[in-house]
This record gives sequence, C-alpha cells and structure tokens, in this order.
Amino acid sequence: MSEFKLRDYQVKIGNKGVKVLNELKILYLAMEVRTGKTLTSLHIANQYKAKHVLFLTKKRAIPSIENDYNLLNPSYKITIINNESAHKVLDKDIDFVISDEHHRNGAFPKPNKVTKLIKQNWSKLPMIFLSGTPHPESYSQIFHQFWVSDNTPFEETTFYKWAKTYVTVKQRRLGYAVVNDYSSAKYKLIKPIIDKYLITFTQKDAGFSSEVRETTLFVPMDATTYKMAKKLQRDKILVSQDGKEIVADTAVKMMQKLHQIYSGTVLCEDGTAKLFDYTKAQFIKDHFKGKKLGIFYKFRAEWDMLKKVFGDSLTNTLDEFNGTDKHIALQIVSGSEGISLKEGDCIVYYNIDFSSKNYWQSRDRLTTMDRLNNDVYWIFSEGGIEEKIYRQVLKKKNYTSTVFKRQHQPGIVSRSNPRSRRTLR
Repeated sequence: MSEFKLRDYQVKIGNKGVKVLNELKILYLAMEVRTGKTLTSLHIANQYKAKHVLFLTKKRAIPSIENDYNLLNPSYKITIINNESAHKVLDKDIDFVISDEHHRNGAFPKPNKVTKLIKQNWSKLPMIFLSGTPHPESYSQIFHQFWVSDNTPFEETTFYKWAKTYVTVKQRRLGYAVVNDYSSAKYKLIKPIIDKYLITFTQKDAGFSSEVRETTLFVPMDATTYKMAKKLQRDKILVSQDGKEIVADTAVKMMQKLHQIYSGTVLCEDGTAKLFDYTKAQFIKDHFKGKKLGIFYKFRAEWDMLKKVFGDSLTNTLDEFNGTDKHIALQIVSGSEGISLKEGDCIVYYNIDFSSKNYWQSRDRLTTMDRLNNDVYWIFSEGGIEEKIYRQVLKKKNYTSTVFKRQHQPGIVSRSNPRSRRTLR
C-alpha cells in the first residue's frame, strides 16, 4: 500500500460501511459533493476484500476515479466505465459494483436502459451506491435505485406494485390526455426502510466553510434577437434568408426555441443550428478578463458560439483545463456531476437548465475544503426568458435536504437574489 492516508472521517465511514455491506449487501453513501465519496467507496471495497470492482460512472469522471484508485493503491483489480458503455463489460470475475451518481437510476415509473442492464448482469453482487443528491426531484426516484439489486429492501417487483403502497397517485393533464402522476411518494413510509442502508455525510461535517456567492448579470442582446423572439411568438414560425425554418407550434416548442434564441442560437427544423448573436459570449470574454473560467452552457450550438469567441483559449477537456491556463466550457447536463473545477477562479453560466439537480450540483464544482468563496455568475439576456427559468428552479422543492436532516445542514450559503439586477450596457 502507498503512504497515502484517508481522512479520519473516511476511515470511520469505511468501518461502518463494511458492516452495512456484510449485513445487507447494499450500501448507499449519500455524501455531499467534494467530501470524498469516491475514495471512501474504493476504500470500503478494499476493506470488504473485493477482488474485481466494476465502477460505473460518467465519462468525464473516469480520469478522476483512476487517479483516486492509483492514489489509494488497493489490492483489487478495477474496471471503470461510463454507464452508457456498461453493456461492453464482459468480465465474468467481477464480484463488486460501485455505482456513481446513482440517482441517475431512479427513473420512474419505468427503469431506464442502464438500470435494467445493471439488474440483469450484476444484481446478485454487493453494491455501493454513490450520490450527493439521492432523490433530487422526487422521492419516487428511490424504488429503481434499490431495485437493481436482489438485496433490495422492497418486496415489490415493479414500480407500479410499489406505488400502491408508497405513492399518492395523482392525475394531471398532458395535452389532451389525462395521465397518472407518480411523483408524490410517501417519504415517511420509505425513510425507515432505507435508513439502515444509508450513510449520510455533509460538507459541514467534513469541515468545509465554503460560501457560494451567486450574482446575476443582465446583458442587452442585439435588437435582431428581440425581433426574432417577438415574431416567433406572433407567427409560430420563422424562415431564415436561406430558407431554414424554425417552428414553435406548441407551448413546449415555443419555450424551447425562445430559450435558445435569447442566448443567440437556435436549432432549425432540419437539425442545423444558427448562430446569430454573439453578445453573451463576447461579454463573458471581456467582463471576466484575467480570470480562469469554468463555463456551463445548455445547448450544443452554444459551445460553437463560445469556441468562436474564445478560440484556442477554451477547451472542453478537464486535463487540459487543469494543466494549462485555458478556460473550460461544459454542457450543464454532462458537466454538472463527478468532476472538480477547483483550478478555476469562478463559474459562469452562459445559459440555464430547468433541472434543480443540475443547478445544485453544477454550482458546487469549485468547492474544496480550503476554499472560502465560490463565485458563480449567471449571464442572462435583458428581457429574456432565463430569469423566469431561474426563479422556477429556485422554487422547486429540494428533495435532497431530507436525507441530511439527521445531521448538520450543508456548509454552503447562497447569496443569490434574482431581484438584485445588474444590467451591463
């Protein structure tokens, strides 16, 4: 073994975690971001005497996990692979599974493809689930996360059977149809059942004193952008000079197209993207001059926009970001989990996502135990749609905080105030 030493709390969690695994074969490490749940899980697998560990994660997180594995230097072999490639794993000697960001297996009422694959191939093995947000948007996300294992505490074999006991099923209108809404699970019934599988740990427990300081900056876009948005709302269709169509004939499509337009790009009906207003990207480059940036964007075309403005000073790979003075730009969905942007000076959002999970996870990418302040900036178009989305995201119920109620609340404070508007002209 190397001279590397775990933190005291990681050793304590490890000792408890092995006992849980020995008894129940499932351990859920609900540890907040940056508290070292990856290293802790690798340590527990070693203490459990695993011989070949399968570590399921996101593609961008693989280098970080490899570094942790090499740092710990455990006695077992490891296969680290992104969830989407899990079907390629053919090793018959795997005897232990670690599922990173395990909340992604919480889709309901039907499990997603990866979740079914995990159950099909490795359900009999001992498992560690990792997540700082175990059920970010609904307690109903719990069922399939445990369903992947034959050692699940729930007797029900399907979500629908489980819902008869654990969910208050409601109905809601979706277009012209009325559908069942299974999102209102009864946490008071669920919590006593899953508690014995969970080890929870917060940033405050780990000694973090970081403060997330959010600032919203409003930028006037080019007049053409506002004309496009107004015309689309009126006519439900736009036709460019080269004949490309942008159609918004439903409320959902209208919301999506306006979301794109107000940040300077739009996806046409034929699948091609239009880049027409570089105001936001240029503002970010000018306003944050001299700072190393971690930038999050929403739509793929926004990467092209940022790349054209920043040129060679912008990368989308973590190794290059960490090893050079380049900025990094990541799509919110793929970059919000499992990575650290601690080498950056601040996080800047080119656009915003509707997901509260992505909000809470992505804004915390700078956090380290020694860092006192994390500066997060939202760049919104003046008079656009982003501020409305931001307000809705902040209103969403935080289903994650209930996991940590028995312990201290996170040592992260938000000073975000959407009403404190700073308009840059």
